[in-house]
Amino acid sequence: MEIQIVTRLDRRTFLTGVAGAALIVNAAIPRVSFAQEKVVKIGFLAPLTGAVAAWGKPGLDGLQIWADWVNEAGGVDVGGEKHKVEFVAYDDEYDAGKARTGASQLIQEDGVKFIMMLGGDPWPGVEAIAQREGMLVSTLLPSDLTPETTTLVAPCEVHPIYNVTGVEWLAEKRPELKTAVICAQDDALGKPSVATYLAAFEAAGIEVQGDPLFFDPATTDFAPVMTQLLSGNPDILCLDTCYADYVQPLCEQAFQQGYKGQIISCTLDFYGRIVERTSKEFMEGVIFQFPDFDDPALNDPKVNFQRPNEFYAEYVKRYGATEWSAVSWEYASIMDLWAEAAQRAGSVEPEAVLAAMKEGGTGEHIFGDAKWWGKELFGIDNALVGDWPVVVIRDGKARIEEFRSIPAWWDKHSALLIKHMTALDQMWDQRT
Repeated sequence: MEIQIVTRLDRRTFLTGVAGAALIVNAAIPRVSFAQEKVVKIGFLAPLTGAVAAWGKPGLDGLQIWADWVNEAGGVDVGGEKHKVEFVAYDDEYDAGKARTGASQLIQEDGVKFIMMLGGDPWPGVEAIAQREGMLVSTLLPSDLTPETTTLVAPCEVHPIYNVTGVEWLAEKRPELKTAVICAQDDALGKPSVATYLAAFEAAGIEVQGDPLFFDPATTDFAPVMTQLLSGNPDILCLDTCYADYVQPLCEQAFQQGYKGQIISCTLDFYGRIVERTSKEFMEGVIFQFPDFDDPALNDPKVNFQRPNEFYAEYVKRYGATEWSAVSWEYASIMDLWAEAAQRAGSVEPEAVLAAMKEGGTGEHIFGDAKWWGKELFGIDNALVGDWPVVVIRDGKARIEEFRSIPAWWDKHSALLIKHMTALDQMWDQRT
C-alpha cells in the first residue's frame, strides 16, 4: 500500500504552520499538482500495517498535524525560494524485501530527496540502494548504523541506548529492588535493547535472574512467557522493546498472575488501554521512555519542538488519546531538523543537507542540544545523542520525572555496554 501526503513545511522560528495535507490511499488516484510552485518530495518508508504499525502509522498522522501547522509560512526557504513539501509514504510492512521495493520506487520514480524510516529489520533491504544513490535516510534505531552507512542518520530516537536512563533513575529511587527478569521478541529490535538493559542493570547493581527470555515474534499466547518470567519472584519485570501488540498482553498476564513488583519497559504504547484492562493501581509507577506531549516538562526552553502541548491536543482531537504512540512526534521532530538543515545549506540535495545537519558536530535534538556520536558503539558518529526523559505512570497518566544524560552514563559505563552488545552479537562489526 502506498500513501501520499501533500503538504508544506517550515522550521522552528520560520515554522508557524503547513499547507493542507491530502491523504491519498490509492496509488491509482492522480497526484495533487502544485502547478509551477517549487516542490521537494520526502519519502516515508515505514510499517503502516501489521504488528509493527504502531511505530509507523502514528508517525504519519503526526506529520499531517506538523504539516498543517507549517503551511501558513508558505514552505521551506531554500536559497531564497519557498519550497512546498510532498510526503510520499510507502508501507514496508516491516519487511526487508518490501522496503527494498519501496526505496527503489521512492528514489527512482518519485524523486525524493530524503527518506524517513523506522529501521530495524527492513533496513538491510534499503542499505545498498541508499549508499549507491547517495540518499539521505533517517532511522529511529541507531543500531542500524555501521561505518559503511555514511548517509544514514539517527537524529531523534537513540534506541536502545536511552533505556539506561530509566534503569539508572529506578536504582536511585528504589534501591531496595535487587533482582530483574527480561523478555523480548527475538529480532533486530529486541536483541540490542536486551544488551542495553543488561548493561544498565549491571551498572546499577541489580541482578538479572537467568538468561533473558527471547520469544518467537509469532507468539500469541503470552501466559507461558509470563509464568516463566515470574517463577523466580523478581523485583523488576523488564519488557524490553517489545512491540505494542506484545506489551499489552504481557502486562495483562502479569496482572492476572498476581505480579506486585516494578515494571520497566522501553515503550508503553497505547498505555491507556492497558490501564483499562488491568487497573490504575497495577500500572502505578511503571517506567518507560516516551512522554505524552501535554506534559508541562516539555515547555522547558531547551526542548526543540514547536508547541508540544498544542501538538498533543490536536493529535488527541483528530485521532484520540488512545492512539498516541512512541512515534507520534518523532518523525515530525526529524523533519524539523531536515528543514533547518536545508535552509542553512540553501539546498534540498541529500549531500548538502547531511553536511549542514552535522556541521560543528552538534545539533538541536528534540530534548536539547546534543552531539553527533556513536563511533565507539556503531562505528560512525551519525547518532544525535544528548538527554532523554524518564517517564512514569502516575494515577493512570504518563509523566516525565526527569531528563537524564545518555553521554554521562556512557562515560561511566561504556565497557559494560560494549561487553553485553558483543555477547549478543550486536556490535557493528558482528552485525556486518
